[in-house]
Amino acid sequence: MTIFDELKARGLLAQLTDEEEIKELINNGKAVFYIGFDPTADSLHVGHFMALCLMKRLQMAGNKPIALIGGGTAMIGDPSGRSDMRTMMTKETIDHNVECFKKQMSKFIDFSDGKAMLVNNADWLLGLNYVELLRDVGVHFSVNRMLTAECYKQRMEKGLSFLEFNYMIMQSYDFLALYEKYGCNMQFGGDDQWSNMLGGTELIRRKLGKDAYAMTITLLLNSEGKKMGKTQKGAVWLDPNKTTPFEFYQYWRNVDDADVLKCIRMLTFLPLEEIEKMDTWEGSQLNQAKEILAFELTKLVHGEEEAVKAQESARALFAGGNAAEMPTATLTEDMFMDGKIDILGVLVAAGLTASRSEARRAVEQGGVTVENEKVTDIKTVYEPAQFAGDGMVVKRGKKNFKRVIM
Repeated sequence: MTIFDELKARGLLAQLTDEEEIKELINNGKAVFYIGFDPTADSLHVGHFMALCLMKRLQMAGNKPIALIGGGTAMIGDPSGRSDMRTMMTKETIDHNVECFKKQMSKFIDFSDGKAMLVNNADWLLGLNYVELLRDVGVHFSVNRMLTAECYKQRMEKGLSFLEFNYMIMQSYDFLALYEKYGCNMQFGGDDQWSNMLGGTELIRRKLGKDAYAMTITLLLNSEGKKMGKTQKGAVWLDPNKTTPFEFYQYWRNVDDADVLKCIRMLTFLPLEEIEKMDTWEGSQLNQAKEILAFELTKLVHGEEEAVKAQESARALFAGGNAAEMPTATLTEDMFMDGKIDILGVLVAAGLTASRSEARRAVEQGGVTVENEKVTDIKTVYEPAQFAGDGMVVKRGKKNFKRVIM
């Protein structure tokens, strides 16, 4: 099976231009391709996972990845999929986030000996002359056509700033700059980026002529991949200081039954033949598949040792044992009144509920356990000594839990 066939079999390709040429480049290790990452936080999250895994797969097949950090475009903000304008970031914040991205990407991509590149579009965007850009690049863009792009149509009713309107031109210019500077002949991105990416392909061909060799591919479900990065408690980060390896493992261990095999196929590096055998799995076997998914992805991000620890802790938790690696919440003396704290206070202090009223509902609905014992009385209280040593495991529902200690 060729690498192109494998990408299709794993469900990673949605839309393509020039399919035969793309196939030829990828299968023969001749693709110099880029994927962009806007540094809007100081860590990548699981919404970036699919892109990182794709870059790793293509590099393993001999192709050359360019990880483009959007230090310049982040100063504008991508309107795609947003209902309002993104908060403006300072250059210092963007530069800090760029450095954080570099470290995390190195776990997926081999940057040694020129096998891959990491570049920042601030290097060419921030020095552009506005009038020259309008004459050199703007002339190739039709406003009427730009307004038909889905990313703009979604924002027209609520208001699209002229700043954001320029995002497509900036992203298109990125492809031109990468083509001219590094011989980049291909770009990948999410299905929500299709209009922006086509703009780049068309810009190269219009400006440099029909012989310019630039192609576009989008990733199936990449916009869904972005949703993967969000939970009720916020984003699931690749930085272990933001999301512990155990929490990361549990996130994947708790994916929906309908999604587990899709995630294994798209995100892990297990052979397709092995994955195809799982297609008939159901019931308790799906829990086994979730363990496989969680272990493989935790190993990829945090290393095998942390993956083993996370798996052992998760199994111990499920079995009612001592899960040493689970996330911990610490109570302080001022949280106790007359030497006691009620279950509502424990839930709030542990971050398992946002308020006492939410905690009350969780208890009354039968969704709270302490040390595997269901708590149904909102007046249940605890003393400091009960949280000493290993503390107590407090759960809200099946997926949210903390070890609560003093």
